[in-house]
This record gives sequence, C-alpha cells and structure tokens, in this order.
Amino acid sequence: MDASRPAGGDLAQLRRLNAFGALRALRSADAPVTLTELATLTGLSRASAEDLATELTDQGWAAEVPPAPGAVGRPARRYRFRAESGYVFGLDIGAHSVLAVLADLCGTVVTTARRTVPPDIRRADRLAVIGDVMAECLDDAGIDVHRIWTISAGTTGVVGPEGDVVLAGAAADWTGVRLAEHLAERCAGAVLVDNDTRLAALAEQRLGAARDIEDAVYIHAGLGLSAALIIGGRVHRGYGGAAGEIGSFPVTPWATAATRLACCPAVPSDVPPRNAAAHVLAAARRGDTVAVRAVDRYASDVALGLAAMVLTVDPQRVVLGGGLAQSADVLLPRLRNRLEPLCIRVPDLQPSSLGDDRVALGAIWRAVEHVETTYLAHNRRPTAARP
Repeated sequence: MDASRPAGGDLAQLRRLNAFGALRALRSADAPVTLTELATLTGLSRASAEDLATELTDQGWAAEVPPAPGAVGRPARRYRFRAESGYVFGLDIGAHSVLAVLADLCGTVVTTARRTVPPDIRRADRLAVIGDVMAECLDDAGIDVHRIWTISAGTTGVVGPEGDVVLAGAAADWTGVRLAEHLAERCAGAVLVDNDTRLAALAEQRLGAARDIEDAVYIHAGLGLSAALIIGGRVHRGYGGAAGEIGSFPVTPWATAATRLACCPAVPSDVPPRNAAAHVLAAARRGDTVAVRAVDRYASDVALGLAAMVLTVDPQRVVLGGGLAQSADVLLPRLRNRLEPLCIRVPDLQPSSLGDDRVALGAIWRAVEHVETTYLAHNRRPTAARP
C-alpha cells in the first residue's frame, strides 16, 4: 500500500471533520450562507462545500433557503442550519422557584415556564412541579418529548458526579434526590445536572460580566450566599462537585450572613421576607443609619469567605450575582474596603450583567455545548430522537 495515500479510515475521518466544520459554520452564521461563503468559512473548495451542503441537507441537518422575492438573475443558493432538528431544556431548580427554558439547537429560547414553590415543599411535590413546567413548555411549543436531545439542570445543593443531590441545605427533603435519573425519561439524550451557582457562573463566563476571563469568582447573593470558581476559563466542579462551597466552612459566617439584612430593624413589619434585603439596601443608599450598619456587617461577612477564595485562586475579577446584584452600588464599595486588608491583591469587582434567568441561561449553554460535541461533531442524533 502506498503510504503517501490516505487510508480509508483517514478519509472518513477527514470527511466527518469537514462536515462538522460546515455544520458549525452554518450554525454560527447570523444569516443563511451561500455556497461561496460556506467554502470561505470552511476553507474548502466551492465544489466540496456544495457536496457537503447537499449531504447535510439530505441528512436533515441543513436546509436550502428559497431565494429572496424580486431577486434579479439566477440567485445564489443559500443554506441554513436546521436548529429545529432538536431541542434542549435548561432548568433552574431553586429552593423558592422552578424555571424551565426550552431552546433549539442554537440555544435560541423558544418558550419558558416558571412556578413558585415553598422551600419546605416535599420532594415528590417539587419533582412534580419540575415535570409540570417542562410539560407546559412542550405544550406551548407543540413539541414532542422525543425531540428533546439534552436536559441541563441547575439545582440548589451539592451535586455528585452521577447527577444526585448530595447535600441541600436550602431546600427541604432534597438531599439524596436522584435528579438525573428522574429527568432521564423526559429526554432522548443526556441529562446533565450541576449546582445552580456553577451554571450561573458559566453564563457569566460565556455571556456576562466574566466573559472571556480565565480566572474569576462568582458570588450569588440573594436569600442565601453561594459561590463558584472559574479557573483557566472553565467552571471548576472539583473532585466531588463541592468546589466553591465556602459557606460550609464554619469559620466563615456565610450561612447566617443573610440574616443581617432579613432581620434588620430598619425593615417595616409589613415587608415580605423575600423583599427585606432589597429594602435594607435601598434604605442604606438613602443614608439610614441602622440600614448602613446592617449592610456593613453583611459586607464583612461576605468578605471573610470571599477572601479565602481570592487568596486561593487570585482571580482577575469577582462577579456579584443574585438578587442583590441590583444593589451593587451599595455593596461593592463596602466589599472592596473589607477585602483590602485581607488580600494581597483585590480583584476587579463587577455586578452581574445578566438577569434573574442566569442559571437557566448557563444550563442552556451547557446543553448546547454537549449537543455540539456529542452529536453534531459525530454526525449523529440521540437514539430515541425523532427527525
């Protein structure tokens, strides 16, 4: 055999890589592309690009777009990626609410559904709510469950490598739930489960205030406190999924920090507990002495745990997310002042640039990445998926 000629397996591998390159080019394009544009994007000849476009269209991955009305002469053939070939779910399963986001294979949101739940709800009831919001999304979009290629869920608590909730302090009766196993019946492909704060950090690293930053710490400040680490451009899980769980360290007052705001005397009795922190921060902004004292103590509590992570990771940036990010103008200057005597170098502190759906956005991003590397890269679909 002539060693200079590619072997059959090499040719098949090369064709698969070229097909994947064409798929990625179509998928990332803002508009349908012509064969000439596809050739330029992939570095292939126009004839090869045409061959691949035809093959991907026959396989259902691509579609030829009709020429624009009123086009003069023979219009160029244009192609687009069929993002509707399959769908993914992004779930945000918190102690107080459950959010489901249905998106296509490009990550474009199709529809959402949300339910509020009490933190002491029974496990079976919380699981039922998850099923309800997913069913609502499917019904609203008119999509069969067999067209769901991946489910990515962010949940409160420590999540083990098999998608089980190892420990959940914020949600009653949630420790030990086999979440990935429960969700598997609603998906043709993989189920990915992670801690909600880590998925929020992923959304910030891909889309938000930590975009393109290699090393960062994400702080979720709301009714509780949690954190996630971004190291080398990747959200760090740790060996057992407990990375960033600084609140479990009893030396830090993270477990009780939120009470500084929730139990502040500046909060009127008619303010609901969920709104207490926002009320205190607004009062501190106005200069209320009692509220300022409570916010100062809260910032000190946050700084103790954050300093440990800053000294360990030496991040470029710390991102403040969660509901309290809306009061970053009040919190961040105080947090910086308390970090300065504790840290060798205080990183840049920035508020989150994303909204309340950041966990679901991170879940969608992870699901779409999984679809790309697992299915698109190998030109295959989940075995139970329908065309």
